[in-house]
Amino acid sequence: MNLRFVARICGVVLLIVMPVVSNASERGAFDMDRWYSVMNDVRNRASAAGVSDDMIKSTLRAPAFIPSIVRSDKNQAEFKLTLDDYLARTVSDSRIINGRKMRAKYPTMLSRVEKKYGVPPHVILAFWGMESNYGAVKSRHKLTDAFFTLMYDGRRETFFGNQLIALMKIADKNKLDINNIHGSWAGAMGHFQFIPTTLSQYGVDGNGDGRVDIINSIGDAMASAGNYLNKLGWNKNERIARRVVLPADFDLSLLDGKTKMSLPQWAAMGVVNPDGTPIPQNDMVAGLVADVASIETARAEIIAASATAPMDADVAPMPAIEAYLTYPNFYRIKKWNNSNWYAIAIANLSDTLK
Repeated sequence: MNLRFVARICGVVLLIVMPVVSNASERGAFDMDRWYSVMNDVRNRASAAGVSDDMIKSTLRAPAFIPSIVRSDKNQAEFKLTLDDYLARTVSDSRIINGRKMRAKYPTMLSRVEKKYGVPPHVILAFWGMESNYGAVKSRHKLTDAFFTLMYDGRRETFFGNQLIALMKIADKNKLDINNIHGSWAGAMGHFQFIPTTLSQYGVDGNGDGRVDIINSIGDAMASAGNYLNKLGWNKNERIARRVVLPADFDLSLLDGKTKMSLPQWAAMGVVNPDGTPIPQNDMVAGLVADVASIETARAEIIAASATAPMDADVAPMPAIEAYLTYPNFYRIKKWNNSNWYAIAIANLSDTLK
């Protein structure tokens, strides 16, 4: 049975679990020496980075070790959703309805972001909806606790150490209470779920108060998202993706988005709009993305059925393949989140919110 207690030692709050689930404590006991070593490393790095003494003291005042964060890091589930299932979850009716409400609620703010950063309102809304359901998803972890815990665990100590130092510098510069900054167990925060190093690079003051606070200021959050996408090269005159249909025997190895050709080249291979009309014939370069696993499953089922069917039975033909032509903005989204499914969801949600 796990024994839980809080020990205050030298002003440090530690949540101890026996046995501790972490790489650094496989012996089953919390390693106080390692915990202090992590704290000293943070102190030294922060001081060298120019973080104020007051911010260093605030950060080190009472960090807590949170065992559930270690478990979350070790047990990240890989959900094997089909593309259709993923889109049903992410581009839901409620998310579309709420996105339209937010567009009506913040027209001036969205227009200001578009004018300054060249990112249209429906795109900002799509990212906002995907990342935090328009701010409805509240993060519960104190980020300093999350970063100290993950650094102690050791699997990605350098990465999370960099995040904590970046968070300290952000809090210092913007006069934020670092012990009141909450986010996900992995360190993402605010309406658009920026990690600290991303925020330090792309965060901007959107409401003119002289601070960058993407948790409590929707203006700052939207402006920061617009600035990030702008720096990624967002082109407001290009769409993200186009739904298309391919011949049933199309080469599935071309459907991972990595092979790119001009639209006329894809058209010559049989790529058409869902209604059978030709796709645009300009020289724009695009990739193709489809749910290859589902296509392979469907093909296997048809082949198996045909193998056991009577000689005179009608056998279902291979179905046409549904896919997405993926344009340059699609690949800019993947620099935000390197998932084909995520980028397609942003494309569909943003198109719906136009």
